[in-house]
Amino acid sequence: MITAELVRDLREKTGAGMMECKKALEASGGDLDKAVDILRQKGMATAQKKSARAASQGLVSSYIHMDKIGVLLELNCETDFVARTDDFRGLAKDIAMHVAAASPAYLQREDVPQDVLDHEKEIYKAQVQGKPDHVVEKIIQGKIEKFYEESCLLDQIFVKDPEGKKKVKDIITEKVAKIGENIVVRRFARYQLGESKSAK
Repeated sequence: MITAELVRDLREKTGAGMMECKKALEASGGDLDKAVDILRQKGMATAQKKSARAASQGLVSSYIHMDKIGVLLELNCETDFVARTDDFRGLAKDIAMHVAAASPAYLQREDVPQDVLDHEKEIYKAQVQGKPDHVVEKIIQGKIEKFYEESCLLDQIFVKDPEGKKKVKDIITEKVAKIGENIVVRRFARYQLGESKSAK
């Protein structure tokens, strides 16, 4: 028996619609945790579809940390209505705060210049000299992946995730599933007091 209270609990936990919550609970046999997983799986699929839609509204959010680090971040969505919601504004503020803390050099892996990647690969190759070629290739791929996770905003582990597992792009995808619109980080700038002009 799926009670109204159970449906309400699931709705509060996930932000999904009442009917979706009821269907998920029926599919999970009334198991709340399984129902959350079902909704997340559906939500992620929905989020992937929405990622192709134009996001030309949004806002520029700022974050200042102890008057020493400042971040400006442009976060886009599809409608002005969503741009004004607390959910969207909170996400923009959280990502700007993450940029201040984690200091990403690039927005996404596609933004990393080829010469930077080549330089990194040369360093990694020198570190694993003497090993068989197929082993070297695997090690280099693993180190490049680690480089992306450290340098690219969307691939970084979100600083506010208590379990230290979710990446920034996962947090955005979850919000897309909840809000129902495409959300895109367009660009960001991070300033640190006293850093030289050449610093990223």
